[in-house]
Amino acid sequence: MKFMKIGTKPDTFYTEEATRTVISDIPSDLTIRINNICYLLHKIPLLPKCGLLQRLCCDSDNSGFVTIDLHDIPGGEDAFELCAKFCYGITINLSAHNFIPAFCAAKFLKMTESIEKGNFVLKLEAFFNSCILEGWKDSIVTLQTTIKLPEWSENLGIIRRCIDSIVEKILTSPAKVSWSYTYTRPGYIKKHQQSVPKDWWTEDISDLDIDFFRCIITAVRSTYILPPQLIGEALHVYACRWLPDTTKSRPPQSSGSRTEESKEKSRRILEFIVSMIPADRGSVSIGFLLRLLNIANYLGVSPVTKTELIRRAGLQFEEATVDDMLFPSQLSSDQHFYDIDLVAAVMESYLVLWRRQSPASAENSHLLRSIRKIGKLIDSYLQVVARDVNMPISKLVSLAEALPDSTREDHDGLYKAINIYLKVRPIY
Repeated sequence: MKFMKIGTKPDTFYTEEATRTVISDIPSDLTIRINNICYLLHKIPLLPKCGLLQRLCCDSDNSGFVTIDLHDIPGGEDAFELCAKFCYGITINLSAHNFIPAFCAAKFLKMTESIEKGNFVLKLEAFFNSCILEGWKDSIVTLQTTIKLPEWSENLGIIRRCIDSIVEKILTSPAKVSWSYTYTRPGYIKKHQQSVPKDWWTEDISDLDIDFFRCIITAVRSTYILPPQLIGEALHVYACRWLPDTTKSRPPQSSGSRTEESKEKSRRILEFIVSMIPADRGSVSIGFLLRLLNIANYLGVSPVTKTELIRRAGLQFEEATVDDMLFPSQLSSDQHFYDIDLVAAVMESYLVLWRRQSPASAENSHLLRSIRKIGKLIDSYLQVVARDVNMPISKLVSLAEALPDSTREDHDGLYKAINIYLKVRPIY
């Protein structure tokens, strides 16, 4: 993270009740009121650098002591204090974390070159261009902090320039990546790794708000430079970062506006992720698609999103493992644990595609091998969910009978599932 230090004088600002002032032998002749804070300051250091304060003081009837309200200054009192300390020559430290409020406040106060050479806006612009935009994490942190001042940041072009900088670095060849990045995948040890992984950028941008993430992914996709699998991996990392984990147990059933607000945010994220999955088969894994579908059931997303997830999962159902399909049911009315209806819906989608492609003489075709692989998969799945003592027999039978007769070369797997079902439900 880059920093810029401006000024050399020690910090002499101090607080007394709700008043901020600066240690000085000269009496204060300027009062600035911002929200609940009152600043007792001096015209001499501030007015030469602040065009707005010059105009407001000139408009004042009192040529001596002046009081000015700046309640609408972007960034509030903290941002104003950075600008005031710059005027006094007091040391301030700028970074990606406080650049946005400082820059917006300096623009608001008109601390430009037309007022005084070497003014605050010029120094902030130089820092932005030479340090923030040149850095990877600096650009991301700055972009994220624009959330607090969205209109100012948009109008000043900060958001667009940060996004352009981030996208440019994402499209850089991994061999040319020289900046620090976050990468915490299991089994990856950076100091022992000779080359930069192709998905080096996915974790850092997952910290961004969904609207910024959407802009970046949209821009990256529009170039057609990166393979769809990398786009899919970025979506996967973002989903893991922001969506609820429904894989181990049912999320607690709670009520309240805060919970509903959180679920609505998650719905927005999930629906965006589904809309951005590349059309190429294999751009994301079947396990990820099934997980998204389970989360969709919990969040209550739109039927369009669920239908699309079921369709995409059906296209790749042949690649699934039993572990990929083991999710808890998200219906509070269900006594059984496993979401067998999810599997049934995806399998039905797969069968629709299979029947559409299946020719009359398909005895030795890839389609026959595919459906038999699905048969073994479903039988193995039934062996697991049969252990759920609350699983209705009707759901097990329905899933087992949904497959065509040609699916099973033998019925050993199905018999094993029946045996397990009977063992966990002893008959007295």
